[in-house]
Amino acid sequence: MAGRQDGAAPGHSADDGHATWAEELLDQLRPAGRDPRRVVAWLAGAAHGTACLLDGTGTLLAGAALPLADDVTADLLAGRFASAALQDETRHVRAVRVGHPQAPAAGVLAVSRATPFDRRTADMLTRAAAVVELLLRAEDTTETGRRLEQAASALRLAILQLLMVEDTVSARRVAAGLWPGLLDTDTAHVYVLEAHPDERERLTAECLDAADGQALVVRCPAVDGHVIVIAPAEATGRALRTLVGARPRTFLGGSIRHSLARTATAYGQAVSALALARFRPDGTAVYAERTHPERLMDAEALRAWAGRLLRPLDTLPHHTRAELVATTRLGLEFTAVSAARILGVSRNTVRARVERVEALLGADFSLLTVRAATHLALNTQAGVAPEPARAPAARSRQVGLDEL
Repeated sequence: MAGRQDGAAPGHSADDGHATWAEELLDQLRPAGRDPRRVVAWLAGAAHGTACLLDGTGTLLAGAALPLADDVTADLLAGRFASAALQDETRHVRAVRVGHPQAPAAGVLAVSRATPFDRRTADMLTRAAAVVELLLRAEDTTETGRRLEQAASALRLAILQLLMVEDTVSARRVAAGLWPGLLDTDTAHVYVLEAHPDERERLTAECLDAADGQALVVRCPAVDGHVIVIAPAEATGRALRTLVGARPRTFLGGSIRHSLARTATAYGQAVSALALARFRPDGTAVYAERTHPERLMDAEALRAWAGRLLRPLDTLPHHTRAELVATTRLGLEFTAVSAARILGVSRNTVRARVERVEALLGADFSLLTVRAATHLALNTQAGVAPEPARAPAARSRQVGLDEL
């Protein structure tokens, strides 16, 4: 291409020369190409000169800067004329506006060469500007779509974090704008899907397709390979199991149905089930309450004991208590860093909230037995063992954890 002279090569018609460069230009629209910078580089070689592309503000996007006067660039961008030709003692420069006359300019494409522009080279510049416009508009469309998806993803994460601290009113308000009816429910399952981190974007897209707008799908902020799904409909769980069955090295853990205010509890259950799912042939598992020792205890006495242990928290405003309880529960199950990412706060905030609960309860969470007892009490109040007990019998004394 660099060795081709202007005009037709010997033994070939002008039409053959036009067909050759036109085909090369069209090649820039193939999926492997589609880069304005490649078009500018091609144009420079085909025109035997240098080329540059300026954006709608006059900033260099591609190629080598050319000596275009600011007023000429401004006139082109403003649409006062479509092209400009400049000449000095050594160089010939031609610039064209990139974009439709009735639309804001996408930029300016310019070529500088030592010899005058013939019709063929001028035609190449004009056609190249049209190709560059298509590519720039496509990039804008792609970028707009990417930003919209990022905004939607951030909103889904914000909704999850509101649910984690039992703020269901705010979560529903945020969701109503983009996903009407999504959280018009009292209960839901929580699922956690696991794949290789490199596969998470694809897995997230497949989960969104499987949910069909009937579930909240969130990239887990704490674990790179995890996707969290809050699913009010049972059909979503079946669709997710089908999805996992068709994907190698992908696993699914699910919770039992909980109220939306107990999303943090359900998330912990889903993570526990996920650990089991890794060893199941089908790669899926659902949390089984019957495996927990509190199921062997007197439910009424257990709830009474949990109420006494956590009573100091009852003096707090509801939203403050919900934040402290959710943070402490996650802090007891995960690291401070993971809990912070899930809740969307700093790890110092997590530690401060947990330390506040320690002080209110008069507990020392550095002791494993204290952590276990507090975790049991929090889970009991959250409904991990909510089944009604038989008619309560009168008790002459309070029952402690050891007796339970």
